[in-house]
Amino acid sequence: MAAGDRKYFSKQLVALLVGATLCSYFGSVPVSYGQDNTSAQDIGKKIPEGAKLLLSANELVYNRDADLVSAVGGVQINYGGYKMVAQKVEYNQKTGRMMALGNVELVSPDGNRIYADNLDVTDNFADGFLNSLRIETSDNTRIVAESGQRVGGTMMILNKGVYTACLPCAEDPKRAPFWQVKAKRVIQNGVTHTIRLESARFELLGYPIAFLPFIEVPDNTVKRKSGFLFPTMSLSQNLGFGLSIPYYYVISPSMDATVTTTGYTAQGFLVEGEFRQRFENGTHILRVAGIDQAKPDNFSSGTSDAEASRRGMVASKAEFRINPRWTFGWDVMVQSDNNFSKTYKLKDFTGTDRTNQIYLTGLGKRNYFDMRAFYFDVQDADRTNTAEKQQAIVYPSLDYHYVAPQPLAGGELSADVNLTNISRTHDDFYTVDGFDRFRGLKGQTSRLTAELQWKRTYVTPTGLVITPLLAARGDAFALNMDDPTGYSGNYLDDNSATRSMFTAGLELRYPILMTTENSTHILEPIAQIYARPDEQLAGRLPNEDAQSFVFDATSLFDRDKFSGYDRVEGGTRANVGVQYTGTFDSGYKLHGIFGQSYQIAGQNSFATDDLVNVGADSGLETDRSDYVGLGGVETPYGVSVAASYRLDEKDFEFRRGDLTTAYQNDTFQTQVTYTHLSAQPAYGFAEDNDEIQTSSKVKFKDYWSIFGGIAWDLNNDVLSRRTLGLSYEDECTIFTIAYTDTRDSDDESASDWTIGARLTFRTLGDIKIGTNTLE
Repeated sequence: MAAGDRKYFSKQLVALLVGATLCSYFGSVPVSYGQDNTSAQDIGKKIPEGAKLLLSANELVYNRDADLVSAVGGVQINYGGYKMVAQKVEYNQKTGRMMALGNVELVSPDGNRIYADNLDVTDNFADGFLNSLRIETSDNTRIVAESGQRVGGTMMILNKGVYTACLPCAEDPKRAPFWQVKAKRVIQNGVTHTIRLESARFELLGYPIAFLPFIEVPDNTVKRKSGFLFPTMSLSQNLGFGLSIPYYYVISPSMDATVTTTGYTAQGFLVEGEFRQRFENGTHILRVAGIDQAKPDNFSSGTSDAEASRRGMVASKAEFRINPRWTFGWDVMVQSDNNFSKTYKLKDFTGTDRTNQIYLTGLGKRNYFDMRAFYFDVQDADRTNTAEKQQAIVYPSLDYHYVAPQPLAGGELSADVNLTNISRTHDDFYTVDGFDRFRGLKGQTSRLTAELQWKRTYVTPTGLVITPLLAARGDAFALNMDDPTGYSGNYLDDNSATRSMFTAGLELRYPILMTTENSTHILEPIAQIYARPDEQLAGRLPNEDAQSFVFDATSLFDRDKFSGYDRVEGGTRANVGVQYTGTFDSGYKLHGIFGQSYQIAGQNSFATDDLVNVGADSGLETDRSDYVGLGGVETPYGVSVAASYRLDEKDFEFRRGDLTTAYQNDTFQTQVTYTHLSAQPAYGFAEDNDEIQTSSKVKFKDYWSIFGGIAWDLNNDVLSRRTLGLSYEDECTIFTIAYTDTRDSDDESASDWTIGARLTFRTLGDIKIGTNTLE
């Protein structure tokens, strides 16, 4: 490195060169679409204290007559993680300006890059110019401009700017990107923290499709700013075409709101409001919506959609952290009729079943507490439907789990407590194929359950895993319900009841590892036995939380196979099975479980009728259960097969299960699932239920794909759901359009078919048609 008059070249001047280059331009580039940059004022703060400056050049020259300091030839500056290269860097002491010339490139620690032919800046960083400017951010967005100018230290102006988030075409870099925004001027104002694009033109595939005199958006230093958001469009059978225009309003640093007006061609204007407030220890969201329907008769006659004119809803959701362990919150919704939110597809409220709740939870190192109260909304267009009135009101349900910190006799001691208090205003009763089912009785019932469990695991030198278990449980009931009219079973007609259950269990597992030159196999026989007395008051008490009972391979080895506390498994039972896992060097993988359960002694709880016939046709009602299993194969060629099944214990007839076959490669993926449920008249299913569901996606011509699917009810020979769509996806754009047709003979909703579309420009935002089709 050569230098002239080095004694006059001070460290302060080098710092000025680097600071001017890095600070005044990198942070000032106007990224107007949410890029994660930093303002000029903040750059200096990010450079570590005591950071060393490295300067490399072919030659350093000080011209005393012209007061000019120059670094010439292959200039490289590295300071605090920032890097700059240029062919030449000059500082003029007379004019107070610094100039970087020739292929200037700046790189920030986060990977953002700025390219320019030359850079000219004053020594107070207030004013300057760049020519042939190009910016590449770490998330692959790009801004190109003919020139840039910094004015007064607070404003940056780019002339003839072009913005895009698309990568250049590898075969033809000069070809226009898929989309880009061109503007005559791009102005970043550091005082108002806004970015203004003047004479903005949006281009798609090089062709202009939209023009605006100007667009003004907040810059990257502004987290929130009031203004209109991207509109959303929808199209449905009974609502018509809808255009939603949301407006976002910042109320304070901790409060904001969004007001959305949707105009439907068939029903008029729907107004929605969402108010959000953040507290020091939590958040609260309040939502309201309402409409005065213009054409209620568009809906099916006799439905709540057709008979209601003015419709609306109010919802509130909050969560507050009382301390690091305790959380309190609620999520509730009230609406004018029982189908408004579902018909108008209000976000988060479109489901048929809606759970309103208030809760208190606590989580410790070895314990857990959860208390909740529930009210269930059932959204249905039938005004006479009593399904919602038949739902239980839960106030409250309490769960507590505790694990002792110290071992007891070398094993783990745990405790579980559950308290449930519910009421109903209507009986939940129906008859199927001559069988009466009382899913709930009018009145109030309470139950308190407490259980202690101890278990310990031993591993013998031969690899046998032995796990003994002891458990004790007690239940207390308070009953104040109407008697089940017409029930032929032995129902307990009393105001209170108690019961207990004691269990002694033993589990044996013997994993066997087998290896070959190209594969590994694990075969694990499993045997369990649980000795218990008979279930007390079996079938004579209400069953509220143990109705959704399914016996399959996933529940084969459960100690108590009932899904809730209201029923408890009694008698001595053994569960026997084997599970297998195999992996091959060629890429094949196998797994499976197969087994059976045996009622060895005592009363079989699953053969004992209760108010909902929960054990009927379950596969466990006989002394020898049905055979259950699951299995799967994965291949290195993208083909996979998975099956779950229950086979009759006498003739191996297929009772319940599903079979899924899937294939996937770079251009094609498909999945076919067949599901079979044998008739269970005593449990509410009068006929067999067989359904085939398929979904496929074919990728063609670079980024384009076509997808679709059907759900075919084989028993009724009805296509219950059909979907067909087209999509495009590259690194900067996603476009999807889909048609969905849904049929449900039990619930003819307000809209049978919908069209949904979504166009996403990365870093700009979304344009949607439809609100829930493609979520």
